[in-house]
Order: sequence, then C-alpha cells, then structure tokens
Amino acid sequence: MDNYRLGIFYGLGAYLLWGVLPIYWKLLQHVEAMEILANRFLWSAVFVFLLLLATGKLNIFMQETKAIFSTKKTACCMVLAAIMISFNWGIFIWAVEAGRIVETSMGYYISPLMNVLFGVVFLRERLAKLQIAAVSCAAVGIGVIIVHNGGLPWVALTLPLTFAFYGLLKKIIIAQPMTSILLETLLISPLAAGYLYYLSINEGTVYQSCDMNTLLLLAGAGAVTATPMLLFTACARKLPLNIVGFLQYISPSISLMIGVLIYGEPFTGTTATAFGCIWAGLALFIWSQIRR
Repeated sequence: MDNYRLGIFYGLGAYLLWGVLPIYWKLLQHVEAMEILANRFLWSAVFVFLLLLATGKLNIFMQETKAIFSTKKTACCMVLAAIMISFNWGIFIWAVEAGRIVETSMGYYISPLMNVLFGVVFLRERLAKLQIAAVSCAAVGIGVIIVHNGGLPWVALTLPLTFAFYGLLKKIIIAQPMTSILLETLLISPLAAGYLYYLSINEGTVYQSCDMNTLLLLAGAGAVTATPMLLFTACARKLPLNIVGFLQYISPSISLMIGVLIYGEPFTGTTATAFGCIWAGLALFIWSQIRR
C-alpha cells in the first residue's frame, strides 16, 4: 500500500507539473520560441549531468551509452528519438507563445489514441471493436475542425504524432531515464549552442539584454523538463499501467483550463464539439482497457 500511495504521489506530481508547464513558457513570452528551445536542451543536459554526478550514476550512464552506440540500429533510434523530442518541445513552446494552449491540450488528449494507431501500423497489433470506435471518434473530432476551419489542426496532430514516434523509438532502446534524457539533450546541444552563437553575432541573444528573472527562468528550463520525467518514471515503476493511464489525462485537463480561464483563449462551439468527440473516444478507450 505504501508503494501504491507513493506511486500516486509521483504520478500526480509529474502530471501536475506537465499541466502547469504552459504558465512557465508564458513567463518567457518575450523570448523567441527557438531560443527557449535551445536553452531548454542545454540546461536540461547540465541539470541531468549534475543529477547523475550527485547520485553516483555517471558510470551507469557511460556503460549504457556505450551499449546504445555499439549497434547501428540503437544508435540511429537514439538520434531519431532526440530529433522527435526536439520537434515536440519546439512546437509546444511555440504554440504556448502563440496563444494556442487549448490546441496543445487537444493534442495530448489525442496522444493515447495515436499510440493505439501506431501499435496497429508499426507493431501489427489488433484493435478491439471499442478501440476502433475510440479512434474513429477522435477522427470525427478532427474532421469537425477541418470542416469548420478549412485546414488541419496541425498543432493538435503534430504533438501526439511526434510523441508517438518518440515512444516507438524508445521501445528499442534499453536505458535508464536519466541516461536517455541526457543522451537526447547532448545530441541536440551542439545545434542548440550553434544557434545561440549565431544569434549572438547577428541579432543578439536574450543573454545580452535580459534581466535576472529571465536568466533564472531559462536556467530553470532544465529542472522543469527533467523533474516531471523522472517523477513519471518512478510512478510507472510503482503503479499498474491502467492507473498510470488514468492519471495522464490530468495534464491536458489542467492545460485546457489554463488556456481558457487564465489566458482567455476562445472555446467555441466547434472546439467544444471536437473535444466532445475526442473525449467520447477516450471514454471508449478507457472502457476497453478496463474490460481487458
């Protein structure tokens, strides 16, 4: 029972932090999204490296890194995973700054259904009737937006798509979470550092003109990135997957309320209809999991 309660505590911590993350990026709205992303990678690498150093797990990181890059397959998967997560993080930060938090929330509601679809396409898994109905409901919800807006809700589709690809690649890589996070951030960090250097000699980076608050927020990007991921890992080890599955809807629900109630983003009849279809799909998906 103690493990169960601890797992719930870790899970709530992870999903609450992910849920309020838009507020953090909104505090950096005066900084360009790409520059925030570059800082996120660099400071995440620093933060996780210090954690490994403090916990005496640097040797484990070295051993696992050697194993990952010992074969072409796992090395390529790690590089691709780093690219996928960079797209995911970048789109999310841009969308928050652009006042599209509601759309990011929709994307993370779609995410588990996208994973189901990936299971069919890439892992040849078979869908139960309820799961087919669940994916169909989400497709109808997206269709409502396409018909009304005359285009794809690309943020709501790209976020779960990149994260589903990321998850698929991570199935092939066997490594502890801190190893994985550090490797992914280290692989992108040279590009991030190069981008910041380019800005410094052309337009100028935020470091050349920012106040102390901005500097601290940028440095804190490493902690706000790694902390929920580590809490989630601890949660997943202590709880059954169906409980973890229920908890994952906390973060998009919080983000949705933040977008509508705090930042005044529109929640129109069309948006409500689309969300209704997606929620119906999720209800069917959850029911199929319970029945199994």
